[in-house]
Amino acid sequence: MIIETYSYPRAAVIGNPSDGYFGKTIAFVFSNFQAKVQLYQTPQLEIKPQRLDITTYDNMQSLVEDINFAGYYGGMRLIKGIIKVFYEYCKENNIQLASKNFTIQYQSNIPLRLGLAGSSAILSACLKALCLFYEVYISPAIFANLVLSVENKELGISAGLQDRVAQAFEKPVFMNFEKKIMEKQGYGDYSPLNIEQFPSMYIAFRKNLSEGTEILHNNLKARFEIGEEKVLKAMERWGQITVDFKKALLNNDRLKIHDLINENFDLRRSLVPISKGNIQMVELARSVGASAKFTGSGGAIIGTYDNEITYNKLKDLMNNHGIEVIKPNIVNN
Repeated sequence: MIIETYSYPRAAVIGNPSDGYFGKTIAFVFSNFQAKVQLYQTPQLEIKPQRLDITTYDNMQSLVEDINFAGYYGGMRLIKGIIKVFYEYCKENNIQLASKNFTIQYQSNIPLRLGLAGSSAILSACLKALCLFYEVYISPAIFANLVLSVENKELGISAGLQDRVAQAFEKPVFMNFEKKIMEKQGYGDYSPLNIEQFPSMYIAFRKNLSEGTEILHNNLKARFEIGEEKVLKAMERWGQITVDFKKALLNNDRLKIHDLINENFDLRRSLVPISKGNIQMVELARSVGASAKFTGSGGAIIGTYDNEITYNKLKDLMNNHGIEVIKPNIVNN
């Protein structure tokens, strides 16, 4: 029997990048793209390589192009990392695993390095498959922690819990990462949100703007840890923006939602360098009346629009600049 599992890209709706800094965020996953894992029992444990796992190149130029496309942490390293973490979690919690091996393979069409959590989607789909194969239940909060630990500890990527929480719950989630909560239970307070309260949203991305999350977070984490006042105040404000956004959802206050999304990006722009191409995407979206902010670390944006006329204007304008626009199919499992 073949076990087949899926995980999806994440869109940070509001509050990012405060999730790794004791802030608050709202995010969802959407099914326009997916990471798929297949796992089945075999005599030996085998990981089948995919496109991200190239080890032979024509020359140094092709090696550099591959790094620019996939980064330094290809899928094979991700799969090995999550298997290791799963095994150690079961051992630490006295969970007896059946004495059987497997072959695992994965595929993903999630655009890489655009702030859509493509790496953690592969990890999440793999962990789901392992849990099904060995009949192990892991709560969504702990599931997210395990996925993050692969990226933080095994791969040295500085990232927060937001992506993994959204992928674990597979529905829109309000996340509170206040320090006292994190220190008490080891994860945040997570509240699923009503998908029907969300306004019309779009996602736009430009693949040639790809940039790994570590480029933003490694610098920001250092500034946060030394207590830079500007960074601390920004994290506090992003948390309040998220609380206000949740209230606006409940009140169906579309204008407030629009303004908060824009403020989220403007605050980020005041804090960290942002490339001209990324700024252009935001400004193009706003020029037709849409709101706009990053979905993650850069390369893709998310926002709201009032009606189909606005959406069509947005899509036409973006397409003329080589930018793809989609309506996210929000997952609500």
